[in-house]
Amino acid sequence: MLKKYSILLGLSLGTCFLLLATWYYPGGTYSNIDSIGYSWTDNYISNLLRPLAVNGMVNEARPFAIIGIFLLTASFGYFFIRFSENIRIKSAAFIIKYLGIFATVLGFITVIPRMHDMMVMASSILTLLIFFYITVIILKSKLTLLKVLSVFFLLTFYLGAYMYFTQSFLDYMPIVQKIIFAMKIIWVISIEHFSTREDFSHIIS
Repeated sequence: MLKKYSILLGLSLGTCFLLLATWYYPGGTYSNIDSIGYSWTDNYISNLLRPLAVNGMVNEARPFAIIGIFLLTASFGYFFIRFSENIRIKSAAFIIKYLGIFATVLGFITVIPRMHDMMVMASSILTLLIFFYITVIILKSKLTLLKVLSVFFLLTFYLGAYMYFTQSFLDYMPIVQKIIFAMKIIWVISIEHFSTREDFSHIIS
């Protein structure tokens, strides 16, 4: 029972800790340093992880955010392992499992301020590759709703990556980041609970 719902539980708890962190964030955005509290439209998730808030005050949100990121990355890593065990293509399973674990480790290291930007870039590149592999596998299945969700999520994720790497439309980036975050959780939970090994057993190439 615990194994079956461990990813759902980890993602739910991780999200709750991030939500709790937003409650304790002192304030300040890059467009308004004097703003009070956490702005869902102007603050980034990474603002919760820094020792000091944008307004210069001690960031009391940081401990909760670190716990949240740990639970989320650990859950995503475990998802990559479980999904890789459901597919028969060994090369794809290897990439999803081991690059997935590596990407989630890098994702957690983003909590270290001086390494944040480098780790975001590295983990994003790996995640783009892993999500592409997973989407291709799902597209070869008969899971119609998951196909639609996977394509929509992948396009949204690629849009966010384009905005980040090209520094385009940054005024919208905080909102897009949270949309991608929510969609990623919904996508992972959907694959975990609405697909089985039998759905992918016929896929051999």
